[in-house]
Amino acid sequence: MVPNILISGFADEIHPLLDEQLKVVRKLGMKYICLRAADGKGIADYTPEEFAESIQPRLAHAGIGISSLGSPIGKIGIHDEKAYTLQLKQLENLCRICKLTGCKYIRVFSFWMPKGEDPNSYTDLVLQKLEGFAAIARKYDVILIHENEKDIYGDTGERCRIILEKLASPNFQAAFDYANFVQCGEDTARCWEMLKQYVVYIHIKDAVRGSNENVVCGTGDGQIPQLLKKAILEDGYQGFLTLEPHLVVFATFRFLEEDAAAAAAMNKARDGAEGYTMQYNALLDILENL
Repeated sequence: MVPNILISGFADEIHPLLDEQLKVVRKLGMKYICLRAADGKGIADYTPEEFAESIQPRLAHAGIGISSLGSPIGKIGIHDEKAYTLQLKQLENLCRICKLTGCKYIRVFSFWMPKGEDPNSYTDLVLQKLEGFAAIARKYDVILIHENEKDIYGDTGERCRIILEKLASPNFQAAFDYANFVQCGEDTARCWEMLKQYVVYIHIKDAVRGSNENVVCGTGDGQIPQLLKKAILEDGYQGFLTLEPHLVVFATFRFLEEDAAAAAAMNKARDGAEGYTMQYNALLDILENL
């Protein structure tokens, strides 16, 4: 393994039930997960008390730590004031969960933009609302990591840079997602150069330009092998690489056992555990080649 690099993943892609998630990650030898949902319930819907009673003992028993909380904070319409008020309360609870576990990162977003309108016209309002999130993070000494999700304000490298420069907060940094940039028509190498000083967390997810299909890391247009090599060996990146495979073929494409080769050829998996394992092994191959 590469020194100072830790592998984690969105384990709810394995299975909705936490116990099943933990079985797979332990079998793979992983020590961390990104906790986005457990037992069919999103992490933002847990109170700290519920988390301490239901989730934390099982993580401790399995010897699995939390790399980040995969929250939906900021994944709301920019004009939805009711949802924003609720998310401020949820973020307080998420920060308290972080303090229970020693986790220091919470994933956030920068709001859905109204269809057909120029996102750049919302810069001031986005920054104002994100500052509301950042103020809570400062209170708890937690770091919010902004994901460049499709169709939010910060879905391009340039608008991500604006957010990070304007907020200028050690409690608000970047999570770099290769596939999302590909799916937004961005050049991932250019985005890395633009944002690398703010990146404290990396998502391992790849996609093909044009079709926007998610594929095994290193086989799409995210330039993951080249950019990881640069990030780790040249730019000094240290920290988590977090699997987010998105490789499962869902209900309408249930592959039978004899179709395993066909599923693999399509860069798809028959279930969450297989997709997670495929992505994990592909990432290990990339890291070995560094």
